[in-house]
Amino acid sequence: MFSIRVNLLKWLIAPLLVINLIGAGLAYWLAWVPAQIAFDQSLADTAWALIPQLHGDKGSISIDLPRQAEQILRVDYFDAIYFTVRNSKGDKIAGDNDFPSIRQPENLNNPETYDGSMRGEPVRIIALKTLVDSEPVYIGVAETLRKRNHIRSVIFVALLLLEGLITLVSFAVVWLAVTKGLLPLNKLQTDLNARSHNDLSSLTAENIPLELHPVVNAINNLLNKVHIGVSGQQNFLANVTHQLRTPLAGLKMQLEWLQQRYASDQETAHSAELMMSSTDRMIRQTNQLLALARAEPTQFEETRLKLTPLNTLVEESIQHFVEEADKKKIDLGFNLHPTQVMGDDFLLRDMIDNIIDNAIRYTPEKGTITVSCIQTTTESVFSVEDTGPGIPESERELIFNRFYRLDDSVAGSGLGLAIVRDIVKDHGATISITAGAHGKGSIFSVHFPL
Repeated sequence: MFSIRVNLLKWLIAPLLVINLIGAGLAYWLAWVPAQIAFDQSLADTAWALIPQLHGDKGSISIDLPRQAEQILRVDYFDAIYFTVRNSKGDKIAGDNDFPSIRQPENLNNPETYDGSMRGEPVRIIALKTLVDSEPVYIGVAETLRKRNHIRSVIFVALLLLEGLITLVSFAVVWLAVTKGLLPLNKLQTDLNARSHNDLSSLTAENIPLELHPVVNAINNLLNKVHIGVSGQQNFLANVTHQLRTPLAGLKMQLEWLQQRYASDQETAHSAELMMSSTDRMIRQTNQLLALARAEPTQFEETRLKLTPLNTLVEESIQHFVEEADKKKIDLGFNLHPTQVMGDDFLLRDMIDNIIDNAIRYTPEKGTITVSCIQTTTESVFSVEDTGPGIPESERELIFNRFYRLDDSVAGSGLGLAIVRDIVKDHGATISITAGAHGKGSIFSVHFPL
């Protein structure tokens, strides 16, 4: 799988590694070559120190080098120093008998440096040509490589540690830079993941890097296309359900007339009752589909919100709720206090109707339901407590999904609580489900912030 992070790290770290290797080689060369030159210059100074001690007398060349002076010449704590002085015929004038053959430089008094071996150990040799009474004399000075090798090892280890540290720091800086550079992508991903499935609003381009603007624009174009498609579907659904309401109401009126006209005919009355029941279910489902289309968050406009007395909306529908509760001999009580919320009247009525209707449907006969409206200093709360079978904690989120039902034996479409969830979200409120008193039944609570 292609990774931007891996690709960036590869193209940044690989060149840095090559540059560090080249830099390490160059630093080693810059450190070792001057040290080598300094060692060679020190060796050449030893050769130069022998020239003043040479004397010529009638073609014979001698050297004035006392033993103590020779010992001082050879003194070195780390390395062994060897030397030789020879005439043009190669005869030794002074120095070590086993000194290897020395080169004969073409230029006078111009030292020539090269590597050699003496007594089984590698050495660095300086060869110098000078004139004594017009006779050429060759001076050779050799030094073992112990000190040089030690210095070279110190330089190598120091540079190795330094370059290793620089490489690690470079890797860390690159990693942090790439990670920080990808943070806007991670933030964009987090913002998208945090959105609900029905949030089709455009992404904001604020605090978005310039490079991500094309991506944000492409996502916004896609969201706009989806929004247009969803709006078309919602408008179609709303139009269809609205058109169905009138003929369904007419059908119900005709069935009611039929029940009254043929009340004495048991078969006709039974058939009319079944048709009336089916018509009532169809009318309810049509109303719920219309409410679902109206409560869809993508269709909601905040300009519809106004200060609304929630307790009044409940009071206006009390008679309908009482009639439904009486059918199951349910004790329906109301604890309504003046409660103001910023809301849409139609949507709030749908919310109240669906929550109370859900409680009536699931509460067994002779049960109890309490509807409350309370306002505090920080929020307004609408709650419905019932003595029904209760809702397991594992299912308290699932029941707000469309067409999800806890008990198929109870009549319903599975849309009521989905409508409630959308209406609650439209109003910036929250809904919670808790167990009733003594762990029996359920309490649906909607919290509206003030």
